[in-house]
Amino acid sequence: MRMKSILSRRAFTALAGAAAIATAMPLPSFAADVTIPIIVKDTTSFYWQIVLAGARKAGKDLGVNVPELGAQAESDINGQISILENAVAGKPAAVVISPTEFKALGKPIDEAAKSVPIIGIDSAADSKAFKSFLTTDNVQGGRIAADGLAAAIKEMTGKEEGEVVILTNLPGVGSLEQRREGFLDQVKTKYPGLKVIVDKYGDGQATTGLNMMTDLITANPNLVGVFASNLIMAQGVGQAIAENKLGDKIKVVGFDSDDKTVGFLKEGSLAALVVQDPYRMGYDGVKTALAVSKGEKVEENVDTGANLVTKANMSDPKIDALLNPKVK
Repeated sequence: MRMKSILSRRAFTALAGAAAIATAMPLPSFAADVTIPIIVKDTTSFYWQIVLAGARKAGKDLGVNVPELGAQAESDINGQISILENAVAGKPAAVVISPTEFKALGKPIDEAAKSVPIIGIDSAADSKAFKSFLTTDNVQGGRIAADGLAAAIKEMTGKEEGEVVILTNLPGVGSLEQRREGFLDQVKTKYPGLKVIVDKYGDGQATTGLNMMTDLITANPNLVGVFASNLIMAQGVGQAIAENKLGDKIKVVGFDSDDKTVGFLKEGSLAALVVQDPYRMGYDGVKTALAVSKGEKVEENVDTGANLVTKANMSDPKIDALLNPKVK
């Protein structure tokens, strides 16, 4: 009996010690087993790689699993819809998505939101189901582009006058339509001397932008300015201007940046770039999704900002941080 009593006391002491150790150890956080997929438009594009880098950093900082999902081209609308449906089927805590096309993604997002909270970034969709939406004010971004183009044309010719064109990457993309709207409105109200003679859409390929711009150069000898409303289109247009050595005769304002477009800016093939903060979109998108999944109140709309970048200001610390984000 005495031996049994000693063993019992030893067992109790061991259990008590284990309990004390367990109490002293930090408990796993709420986020430890949380999955929040992020779905971008095109995983191969530098812009979206910056978004994913921000989301990845948020995942590390917050202890959240963040699958990085997306199609291989912004034009693959059905591909993104399938990716969204598969992500929701995995029952994540929330989903962060940048819709490829405004109308086509409306109903799929409505359906997904019946199962999980949806956080939107960058581009809108025809849905009221977003718990929060983080994006550049794209209408204001278009106005900034118009101001930048007018200034570049005035520096070249001495006046804010002449023929200009708008080249949009794809039709029906919320963010691009808003940039176009802002640009046209600013030109109409502030720069009546600028005449928009061509307003065309591409097919999501930089080579199409190159070919479109090459044709426009031939057909419009009085052309003085171009607004290329996203990174892919800016790449193609910049290439056409560089190949024809027309940087001192046709001023181009692009949207977003990568090594290629920054190179065009340095050499003068592009006059300016309107640069967003895609890293912040990715980081704050995941951060907001986590907050929503925990039942916390979040802002419905967040403007992540835009800046006009020129050769003159590109070395400023704030601008340099936007041009050279930490992607890895």
